[in-house]
Amino acid sequence: MDLLKTHFCNRLFYCAVAVILGWETCNKYLVKNTLGQQVFFVAEENDCCNRQFCGSLRSFILHVQDNMGQEVITLTRPLRCGGFCCPCCMQELEVQAPSGTPIGYVVQNWHPYLPKFTIQNERREAVLKLVGPCCSCKCCSDVNFEILSMDESINLGRISKQWTGFLREAFTDADNFGIKFPMDLDVKIKAVLLGACFLIDFMYFENNQKNN
Repeated sequence: MDLLKTHFCNRLFYCAVAVILGWETCNKYLVKNTLGQQVFFVAEENDCCNRQFCGSLRSFILHVQDNMGQEVITLTRPLRCGGFCCPCCMQELEVQAPSGTPIGYVVQNWHPYLPKFTIQNERREAVLKLVGPCCSCKCCSDVNFEILSMDESINLGRISKQWTGFLREAFTDADNFGIKFPMDLDVKIKAVLLGACFLIDFMYFENNQKNN
């Protein structure tokens, strides 16, 4: 199994501004491999009004850069309504590699109590399912979103929001995520699953950070 680790890395200065002034700042991430080596840096592109008034529901563009500073993946999320009452306006993320060339999509599926997503290829054909727990606020344990076959009978991996301890969870804006998937999985679908990790962070853990 391949494993990537994603670190939410809003710096301490940004965290202080957010806490003192109530400002929502652009997210930044480090993506590392199993050896702890950085493979990507990810930065959110957004405007002040969108961040402040739309919060975790905001549209965004995430620029994924390699260690040479070259953009290799672009993630775009349109502005959509959220919540149980809006099944006709589900969340979606488009993954482009290179920028301007779609290679896949993450599409939210309506469900009364479970977070569910479909992973699609560039032709919008369903490839995988992604299913999370009914409660994303777990204390002292990881929150796992399982990567499943389309009939949900085979578990192929998971995206995990990793528990980092009481102090870090309560007093910092930093989160760790891990992604496990088969080594022989199509590289494009691996990129789409990376995008799914960021969408999950915005949808289920952005408000948790703000509340903390």
